[in-house]
Amino acid sequence: MFVMVLTTTSNEEQGAALARSLVEAGLAACVHLHPIRSVYRWKGEVFDEPEWRLTAKTTLDRYEAVERHIRERHPYETPEIVRLPIDGGSAEYLRWIQESLV
Repeated sequence: MFVMVLTTTSNEEQGAALARSLVEAGLAACVHLHPIRSVYRWKGEVFDEPEWRLTAKTTLDRYEAVERHIRERHPYETPEIVRLPIDGGSAEYLRWIQESLV
């Protein structure tokens, strides 16, 4: 089974470094980076800030290693780490994901 793992960082450089480390470690086939704006509550205060969303493509059996990798390298006290199933897709693309993981 294939999954996408979402997380966010506060700037592009942090996001690019985390994305690169996931791919280099063979935990993600690729990671997309998108600039976003987040409005959220943290410790009783509401924030409205730019962030970068990372979307990593991987397999379910690598999810725990991906989560651990993100936690070990993420600067946030409580980083967003969300797993979403990929329940379909082109066979060629899904095969490429599988072949790209170490």
